[in-house]
Amino acid sequence: MIFHDGLYHLFHLVLPNHDFIAHAVSSDGMSWRRVKNALFVGDPGSWDDDMLWTMHVTADPDRPGEWRMFYTGLSRAEFGRVQRVGLARSKDLYHWERCAEGNYPLEIRGPYYESSVDEGRQWVSFRDPFFYIDEKTGARLLLASGRVKNGPVIRRGCVAMAREIAPDTFEFLSPLHKPGLYDDVEVPNLFWLGDRYYLIGSIREDIKIHYWYSERLEGPYENFFENVLLPFGNYAGRVCQNGGRPLLFCFFARTEMINGREVTKKVLPPPKELVQGQGGRLRLKSSGAFNGLVTGAEKITTASQCRFLYGNSHASLSDQEGGLSFACRSGYEAVLLPGRHDDFRLRCVMTLHGSGKCGLVLRTNEDGDGYYLALDLVKGVAQIRAWGANPTPVFEHSFRYDPLQDAHFQEEQRESWLVEVVAHGMYLEVSIGGYVVLSLVDETYAEGAVGFYAESAALGIAELQIESLARPVSEHASEMVYTATRPDNTDREAVR
Repeated sequence: MIFHDGLYHLFHLVLPNHDFIAHAVSSDGMSWRRVKNALFVGDPGSWDDDMLWTMHVTADPDRPGEWRMFYTGLSRAEFGRVQRVGLARSKDLYHWERCAEGNYPLEIRGPYYESSVDEGRQWVSFRDPFFYIDEKTGARLLLASGRVKNGPVIRRGCVAMAREIAPDTFEFLSPLHKPGLYDDVEVPNLFWLGDRYYLIGSIREDIKIHYWYSERLEGPYENFFENVLLPFGNYAGRVCQNGGRPLLFCFFARTEMINGREVTKKVLPPPKELVQGQGGRLRLKSSGAFNGLVTGAEKITTASQCRFLYGNSHASLSDQEGGLSFACRSGYEAVLLPGRHDDFRLRCVMTLHGSGKCGLVLRTNEDGDGYYLALDLVKGVAQIRAWGANPTPVFEHSFRYDPLQDAHFQEEQRESWLVEVVAHGMYLEVSIGGYVVLSLVDETYAEGAVGFYAESAALGIAELQIESLARPVSEHASEMVYTATRPDNTDREAVR
């Protein structure tokens, strides 16, 4: 992901074929249009004639105004068992030519790394290149997903490192980071923020984006007790610098059944801004692009604007200074805000009294079918689930109860919490205390009522506002491609 001259440039793979690197552009990082494909697999007999894997595009440090793309290639002659890193060049980001001379493609070497198909998992890992220039030292580093030579086979994954000692000439160094726990550390990123270096990697074991930190470029890299940057389903994160603001892009993988076959689609959610939180922990803020999509807003200040979903006799709703007081002593009740909503952003400050259960209902119908956002404000846990009647019930399968994503958010005990929910097309995002904790894609429910629920709990709800969001439209594009911020009610392809 590159931001240049007012445009975001997205370079991505096309699965399952891996036969070319596609290119799309966007002015806001949310709606995209395809442009000329960047690169295709090599001619028969070449080192990259089988598949192309993850790439990284940066400005060429030795040719002002030009660009380099480091990319992963596989050979048919080796049955795709050896990964190498090649280079392509461009003067405008749209037209690319392979660099066939000199030291390319790069092959990973010992003594630090598996470099033969006779080692480890019987293939050579050297993929997902990431080029980094350290502004303080001038060091030019090429990072990649690699594997060390020793240790349990499924725990050798590391961030391999080579230094560019002359233009397009690299020497391999010891790993920048070796967790000693994972099979691979995929799609590594390195950047400086605030007062330290941060290293990001995607872990296949849990399908989450993790991070580590160090005050020194060479490490060692440490992690906090909770070092998950984005929860389950988010993967292949890439950091894009926009005016000194680091933005995180990634894809979200979701599994669905198509014609009786399980298919995993990969969709691109909106970006999130990386910031330093308490004690140097990395945090994510919701995209500012949503501000430009607001078409209307309604503040909810009195109980008379709302209604109960079920009419539980143990429930009560009243006005309190600055907002609402909602309680349900026994059983479950939801209080619904006015109107029906599809694309919206809700903000409020919540206070929990007692020890019962609470949360929000999103896009719900009159039977309570919709998304349930459960908030444990004591332990600091957020979970979103799709919960409702099964449209094709069979015996005991009369309902669907699908936990979609969960995450921890609490750093300290508080009396109240700032809660923000974005629902935009298939994209759902939850921020607690100003930081994103849930980010996912799901199309089970498209529209409905929005409100709060309580079960043996009492809530204070203040500063409550719900905004309507417009759906962005791509100019000069026949369809909105690659974006999660649209309903997936057709069979059009998303990023694969």
